[in-house]
Amino acid sequence: MDQSRISAILEKIKAVKIAVYGDFCLDAYWIMDQRGSEVSIETGLPAEAVASHYYSLGGAANVVANLAALEPAQIKVIGVVGDDLHGRELTAQLRALGANTDHLVVQEENFNTYSYLKRYTDGKEAPRIDFGVYNQRSEETDRGILAGLELALESYDALIFNQQVLGSITNDRFIEAANALFQRYDHKIIMLDSRHFNDRFQGTCLKANEKEIAALNGVLVEPSATVLIKDVLQYGQAVFAQSQKPVFVTCGARGIRAFDAAGVHEVPGLQLTAKLDTVGAGDTAISAITLCLAAGIAPGEAAELANFASAVTVQKLFRTGTASGEEILAISQAPDYNFQVDLANNPREAVYVPGTEFELCDPAILEQLGHIKYAVFDHDGTISTLREGWEEVMEPVMMKAILGDQYDQVDQGTFASLLEDVRDFINKTTGIQTIYQMDGLAQMVREFGYVPEDQVLDKFQYKQIYNDALMEQVDQRMNKRLSGELGTEDYTLKGAVDFLRALKARGVELYLASGTDVDDVINEARVLGYADLFEGKIYGALRDYTKFSKRMVIEKIIADNQLEGKELMVLGDGPDEIREGRRSGGVAIGIISNEVRRYGPNLAKRPRLVRAGAHLIIPDFSQGEQLLNLLFEKKATNVLV
Repeated sequence: MDQSRISAILEKIKAVKIAVYGDFCLDAYWIMDQRGSEVSIETGLPAEAVASHYYSLGGAANVVANLAALEPAQIKVIGVVGDDLHGRELTAQLRALGANTDHLVVQEENFNTYSYLKRYTDGKEAPRIDFGVYNQRSEETDRGILAGLELALESYDALIFNQQVLGSITNDRFIEAANALFQRYDHKIIMLDSRHFNDRFQGTCLKANEKEIAALNGVLVEPSATVLIKDVLQYGQAVFAQSQKPVFVTCGARGIRAFDAAGVHEVPGLQLTAKLDTVGAGDTAISAITLCLAAGIAPGEAAELANFASAVTVQKLFRTGTASGEEILAISQAPDYNFQVDLANNPREAVYVPGTEFELCDPAILEQLGHIKYAVFDHDGTISTLREGWEEVMEPVMMKAILGDQYDQVDQGTFASLLEDVRDFINKTTGIQTIYQMDGLAQMVREFGYVPEDQVLDKFQYKQIYNDALMEQVDQRMNKRLSGELGTEDYTLKGAVDFLRALKARGVELYLASGTDVDDVINEARVLGYADLFEGKIYGALRDYTKFSKRMVIEKIIADNQLEGKELMVLGDGPDEIREGRRSGGVAIGIISNEVRRYGPNLAKRPRLVRAGAHLIIPDFSQGEQLLNLLFEKKATNVLV
């Protein structure tokens, strides 16, 4: 979906009048700081200090916040709050968003506003404190809510029916009356999203997650289990066949699947390198989907826009975020998608080209082979192993930068947790320019707060520290090569240089594109003896980092040579180049290289390359002749048995 189409949809949404029924909740965030804690004089018990606190809308209230961010014409809320402090704060926040709260009933007895107190210490959430667990909604409250539902169905374009709290609907007569209204207003857009009553309401569109859609098909899934996409497709089609109303299934990082009379619409999730908080992502999705449907947008496009919106909100930490039109446009400019997540997570599903070690991730690519004229190679881990172990160098650099003076004092549990975050960040950003990784490091230093603001370095300073540490190792290896102590074969992947020469002999133009500084890339390629094969077409990071990226290199090659995608091949061991190869329409080959042995697979690399969109996965170039035959001579019908 291009930018102009998204802009047009966002403009149509502004004419929509929408109502929301649901469990209106308030999320309370208390940021604790043990440095201010003391022992109470009165009780002798330790007191915990709150450094800051804030309150945000949750449950159906967060749906309203997400709707408001997309600026529809009118929003009406229908539900119940208690006669308490939390209820008053919640109502005030809803009104501040411009919502009509005339049918937000205040129940004075047996009802506490649903509130969830979340305490954070050193970035970790303590056990939550819940209000409203024992609520009993009165029949009088139900009558007020039903009156609000009927008015909304008469006068508004769409209704979101959102139920999230266990036991929030306490009277069966309410369900019967609501279903009667839904039948009477069958022509209206009514979107159901219920954690506990999806099977009790009829005549609605449906937004469900993967486990909920399985449950509607009689399949109960353990909380920690994953429902495979192939099963989601089966379940979603079955529910649509019964209801004949659009069905939307959210699958987390695997995106959204939509089902309607036109068939199945598969929208892959986005690859995001930032730290994520998925709380509220479903609220964002249902808001965007329902507004789109009410604006006359087809379900497939509605799912696409909702996918972008959800990707915005999951990157907003310590709050149930929203996505504005501007943020959706920004994230949709050049999105990176998650491909074949189920395959990435399960190597047992791998299919190999017979007689080879080549995993065929996307058989459709076979129809595209035989036309390659240009090849873009990543350098480190794809051809050269001079920088093998860079992750082990970056890891302590990042840890010391984040912890500062606390590096030797912080407790082991905190250290281990932080180390996990650092390793996850390195894994996600493999292949991009170092400067962008260091920009991410600076953000992490500020986020964790161990280092005073006036001592936080900028990305260039962090890059210098990392490069100095890494180059000590690289220079030692370069000196061994220059002295003749070790040869090119000791610092290159098995068969890589021979494969480059074979491509050159076939007339393929070769390009080298690395996230390493360009002068270092050129020097290392010269020392290892293959720089001449690229005829000056070696690219790397520049001081002005905005003037280089692998995407820029690939886009320039395509533009300068007026290429079709099938004429370009991109090879690398990092997700960055694989994403760009896939985006360009070229052949994307992932290298799961074991850089220590210089041959054979490092299976830890496989998941990220499959998710990035690799069509083919190889461990090295030891089967170079077979690879050449596959790429240039074999026909698709002859490859698989």
